[in-house]
Amino acid sequence: MTSIAGESAPRSSAPGAFSIGVLGSYGGLNVGDEAILVSVLAGLRALRPQARLMVFSRNAEHTRAHCWVDEVVALEQADRRELAAAVSRLDLLILGGGGFVYDGECQRYLRVVQAAHTAGVPVFVHAIGAGPLTDHGDGGIARNALQRVQDLVVRDQGSKHVLEHVGVDTDITVTADPALLLRPAVFERERLDREGIPDDVRLVGVSVREPGRAAEFLDEDGYYDLLAVVSDFLVHRLDAHLVFLPMERNDLRHSHSVLSRMTDPARGRILHGPFQPAEVLGLMEHLHLVVGMRLHFLIFAAMAGVPFLPLPYAGKVFDFACATGAPALRGVAREHAGPLLSDIDRLWDERPIRLGLIRDRVAVLTERAQHTRDRLGHLLDELDPQPLAAGVGDGGAA
Repeated sequence: MTSIAGESAPRSSAPGAFSIGVLGSYGGLNVGDEAILVSVLAGLRALRPQARLMVFSRNAEHTRAHCWVDEVVALEQADRRELAAAVSRLDLLILGGGGFVYDGECQRYLRVVQAAHTAGVPVFVHAIGAGPLTDHGDGGIARNALQRVQDLVVRDQGSKHVLEHVGVDTDITVTADPALLLRPAVFERERLDREGIPDDVRLVGVSVREPGRAAEFLDEDGYYDLLAVVSDFLVHRLDAHLVFLPMERNDLRHSHSVLSRMTDPARGRILHGPFQPAEVLGLMEHLHLVVGMRLHFLIFAAMAGVPFLPLPYAGKVFDFACATGAPALRGVAREHAGPLLSDIDRLWDERPIRLGLIRDRVAVLTERAQHTRDRLGHLLDELDPQPLAAGVGDGGAA
């Protein structure tokens, strides 16, 4: 079986090897989170090829089937005692990346971090996203768990501000999303043919999702209508066909809802996958423009040098737009249709300029993402001062 990192499972480590756990929203629930896992595991293999790797997963079966690791712990099913036992076998726990430190969700993960503190296991926070954290209880849990880690790295300034606001007063380093170190897999044109997408036409990638907790004020019908207007404009202004790509299961329903409201739905297709992260990155080479809500869909477009328009439902998307120089409105609502269409028009006309800007900005962000890996390497040198093996492969990430 081929893993998401391009390796064969299972993996065997040296007896008595340094043991590292990776904790995040993993298990095939979201392509972006799986891209982060691929990158983190690839970095660990490059830094410590003989280390014993453990993943805490929300879908242990999926992770066992797709990841080249020594052990998978079922995060949802394990009780407090089982989690503590798993953590006690570690020499280092890595939290993240990914954006799961927010109200109503962070306790699921930070209980494992607290178990690591209790067991005396060092914790490295790997370029996470944080927020919103407005609930007093969740903010206190985040503060207590994250103040005691060995190194705290976040992926954007907004996350740093959120953690500082809830009282985290340790040093916080801002880098960039770990998925920026992913390498693409070949996405064959024949796969698009099988989905009924014609050849030799202009293709625009579209990513939609539910508004979620970050944008609960949105009227769902109005939001679908807005995205249908945007989609029709893309079809007629650019003479394009639309390729909707669900980044997680629920995105399929939202994609159908938008497509059903278009005046020209025959010019749109929904890809059904399943797709691995590197394949989605490879898909970008077939696209001429991207419009989307999902953060990692936009990250992949930027990495591939495809001009993109973010539809910011949350701060993390707006922050990424700012970091890459992409146009972005603060919000997605019915009254934003005019400005959105103007931005699409301008983005298409300015493609040659945008391509150079995206390339330069992504190079900076990639260097920042590499800095996270370098900081992890420095911590590993302190905890496990072993010489690196020469010629270690990177398992699919840069």
